[in-house]
Amino acid sequence: MPDNKQASTDTAEAAEAVDTAEASNASKKAEVEADAEGTIGAEFGDEVLEPEAKKTDDEKNKSSDAYHAKVTAKAGTPAGLATGLIKELRPKQWVKNVLVLAVPFAAGEILDPAILLDAVIAFVVFSMAASGIYFVNDAIDVEADRQHPTKRNRPIAAGLIPVPIAYVVCVLLLGGSLLISGLTSMQLLAVMALYIAVQLGYCFGLKHQPVIDLCIVASGFLLRAIAGGAAANLVITQWFYLIVAFGSLFMVAGKRYAEVKLAAETGAKIRKSLKAYSPSYLRFVWAIAAAITIMTYSLWAYDIREFEMSRWGLISIVPMVIAILRYAVDIDKGVAGEPEEVVLKDKVLMVLGAILAGCLFLAFYL
Repeated sequence: MPDNKQASTDTAEAAEAVDTAEASNASKKAEVEADAEGTIGAEFGDEVLEPEAKKTDDEKNKSSDAYHAKVTAKAGTPAGLATGLIKELRPKQWVKNVLVLAVPFAAGEILDPAILLDAVIAFVVFSMAASGIYFVNDAIDVEADRQHPTKRNRPIAAGLIPVPIAYVVCVLLLGGSLLISGLTSMQLLAVMALYIAVQLGYCFGLKHQPVIDLCIVASGFLLRAIAGGAAANLVITQWFYLIVAFGSLFMVAGKRYAEVKLAAETGAKIRKSLKAYSPSYLRFVWAIAAAITIMTYSLWAYDIREFEMSRWGLISIVPMVIAILRYAVDIDKGVAGEPEEVVLKDKVLMVLGAILAGCLFLAFYL
């Protein structure tokens, strides 16, 4: 009898432990799958998901009520509106638009003043369009952002920019981008119209569609490269565009991998499209994208040797491959949520990028 009673007690304790573990797992899963509407940052998906921060009275803590009160104090004032408009433009993100210079550089025409001017115009219209997309995206997600501990400090959510004014500014930016593009080149106009249409579709629902969201974000970088060539009416080999397309997919998949990994480890809120991704699937995507990027770059390098009669294109394969493998280490660690920050913080990557650029400059301009 004592043995039976002891066995019964052990069984009960084991069952209780299992129930506790299942409850804990269910709780963690619920946290991870909790959806935050509109948590993405327009077409770029440029914001890493964060665990819900504890509120404090520290004005420097962006999730604190004190910081939020400081931000909203200017709401309804001309100064607050001006500050909000500048912040909502997100000029820091314009660095991505430097990609419009890639085609003029690869075509060996970047030193031509007329070509360079066209590329600068492409940079300006892309910056206008990208900022316009930020306005419409944040206006759509304003109510959801107001429920978020840090996104409530965005200019529109914080009340610095009234929603009607946000839509007016959006129309002006997008319309101005199309107008300037049309005056520059019909090809550039076509590229910008396609870019804006795709990004608006992303804001109004496609951001929640798995795989589609990956392709749309990657296409933004490809269209930037195409715009640089379209503005100056330059023609370049298809290998170059494939490099940009799959290189972009490589970075975007790595970014999503970092977000999914962060959500699994911390219980951060997760956007709808990310629910469909597993870490193994995203590893599969960025591994394939990396392989195709290396292959197409190598084929382009052989084209450079044939048409430019230079070995520097072939030599550039070495820093290119090493750079991709180096960046893959950061992706595998789950710290590639912000590609620009990864590059700026990794001195080896910066050196490899400089060597790669140097090799290509020697190939095209000497």
